[in-house]
Amino acid sequence: MTAETFFANFAHLADAPNGVKKLRELILQLAVQGKLVPQDPSDKPASVLIERIEAEKENLFKAKILKKGQLGPIVADDVTCRLPSTWEWVRFGGIAQHNAGKTLDRGRNTGQLRDYITTSNLYWGHFDLHNVRKMPIEDTELERCTAKKGDLLIVEGGEAGRAAVWNKDYEVCFQNHVHRARFYCGIDPFYIYRFFEKLNLSGEIEQYRKGVGISNMSGKALASIAIPLPPLEEQKRIVAKVDQLMALCDELEARRQKQQKGRVRLNNAAIDALLTAREPDEFAGHWQRIRTNFDLLYDHPETIAKLRAAILQLAVQGKLVPQDPNDEPASVLLERIRAEKERLVKEGKIKKGKTLPLVDTKDFMSVLPNGWEVCRFGDLVLEFQNGLSKRGASEGDPVPVLRLADIKNGCLSEDDLRVIPLTPKEIEKYAIEKGDILLIRVNGSADLVGKFIPCLVSREWAYCDHLIRIRTPREFVSQKYLCILASSAEARFHIVGKTITTAGQKTINQTGVATLTVSLPPLEEQKRIVAKVDQLMSLCDELESKLNQTQQHSEKLMEATVRKLLGIESPVSTGQATAAPENSEIPPIGSRHAVSQTDETTHRGEKQGTATRPTAATHPGEDGILQAILNQMQPCADYSRADLLAATGISPAEWTLAIRQLKEQGQVVQTGEKRGARYQITNTQ
Repeated sequence: MTAETFFANFAHLADAPNGVKKLRELILQLAVQGKLVPQDPSDKPASVLIERIEAEKENLFKAKILKKGQLGPIVADDVTCRLPSTWEWVRFGGIAQHNAGKTLDRGRNTGQLRDYITTSNLYWGHFDLHNVRKMPIEDTELERCTAKKGDLLIVEGGEAGRAAVWNKDYEVCFQNHVHRARFYCGIDPFYIYRFFEKLNLSGEIEQYRKGVGISNMSGKALASIAIPLPPLEEQKRIVAKVDQLMALCDELEARRQKQQKGRVRLNNAAIDALLTAREPDEFAGHWQRIRTNFDLLYDHPETIAKLRAAILQLAVQGKLVPQDPNDEPASVLLERIRAEKERLVKEGKIKKGKTLPLVDTKDFMSVLPNGWEVCRFGDLVLEFQNGLSKRGASEGDPVPVLRLADIKNGCLSEDDLRVIPLTPKEIEKYAIEKGDILLIRVNGSADLVGKFIPCLVSREWAYCDHLIRIRTPREFVSQKYLCILASSAEARFHIVGKTITTAGQKTINQTGVATLTVSLPPLEEQKRIVAKVDQLMSLCDELESKLNQTQQHSEKLMEATVRKLLGIESPVSTGQATAAPENSEIPPIGSRHAVSQTDETTHRGEKQGTATRPTAATHPGEDGILQAILNQMQPCADYSRADLLAATGISPAEWTLAIRQLKEQGQVVQTGEKRGARYQITNTQ
């Protein structure tokens, strides 16, 4: 695919999943590789620009305005793509004076109060100046901490590397957590800004950040960033073209968001009409409209969650399955449950529960089918029992004790059970039987606290104090129906409202669960509801899987388009350059590129390196990016980033995501950091 074909299909490509985001990244990748706009042979090459920069800096050195520093040369790890013949690789510190601003110290700062920019004012591509602070600054400090029109300001801490060009006609001061870059010889700051934006979208910016959570980017790290530098006139053409395409992306994104909002409104209206229907004919009509427009309403995986919620809500409203007048009504079930609880209390097998507040059934019974009843959840429970608080012991019989970690995807897992010695009394008190329900009592997530986990097997298990065991009269009420009840929107609203947050942990107690108002159908209808919910949830799983597959297919097509446009599909042809060895300097082509390695920043003192065009490599092809990396690695050998980029031909953006995934999967281990990082395949491969 040519760039012309890409532009012709721009809007179509934007319709792919995350298409606009991928288009933005692709635009920036093409821009900094010299593939977005044509080269003009009349442009003076970047090598001439570098010579002018060196001459300008030499004059500044002689005038003692700049201090000489040292930057390392461009090496193979820095070269991420092949550039046009008129471009050059340079380090950021070689093309700009840069330094951080003034430190705020209310007790020691003196001078006139002046406006100053902080990291909270600086966003990608723009500034928020609604809350600009003031700081005492002396006149003698202004040169170091003042930004003027055309300066690039870069965040040092927080989201390190976030940048914007100061394009106001007036000057402004800036704090020490912001870097100011002032470029030599008319280099377009908006081109450099777009390069930083590209680093951020591709994830490559991470290699220049330090710190966990709140990252930072030192002046040294900033100076070391390798930048592909085009001729001055081409920089302007690139910036204009990127601005044009990004504006188009904005329009496409706004259109997609408007369409998505329309789909959401339509989906919500259809579901609401279904849930609020009072008569069978009305319900049937709304359901028929959903069936007729199913492809329109449920064309994205995220819409399936609403469909699942609607199914649960219909189930507990008595609208999911037909009623059978021959079913024994729920009022009889409630009487039997009361009688069973009284018997067990008299026999001393359970304790008498707290008296629960009465339910005003008037509003409920007007919308529930005949034969249903409304009650408190506690009316259906024989016993609540909090779990075991003991974490270890030296005596007793070893018994697996279930923890929150043993609950996976709403089910109990036997993969990694912890065993604790328990006394016979503890074993009896905290035993779990098939048919019991475990409730998550404590969790940091509001989505998980209060969740019902059914015990579907017979095991000799106990459970920890993060859980509550719920034991019900299984001959009168369905365990699975109770789990459906607890997952409905109304039940979740009640449970979350009853939670208490302490030290970041949300907690629900027995009373909070027992007072939940629930709708109870006849036992036989409970069974029919469970069967229908299982059937419909399976259909939702199937639909969600198909939608995800369609989305993944679209993403693969988008990725294929990206690879073609970036020219990384074809193998290296005979005579093409190959990657330079690790840490070797890429030699200049011809004496006109032999630029002296001197540079500087006003306060950091670092030095510039330059290099020639990058090297080419083979793309991984059909096996996929992860497998392509693994295929190049041998056991007991370690590799650099440059080794694997050269061997596979993948882009730096693909590398950043792939190596992170391989490390998370345990297939690759890393030693060293940043440019000294080495990678080794694990023994399991």
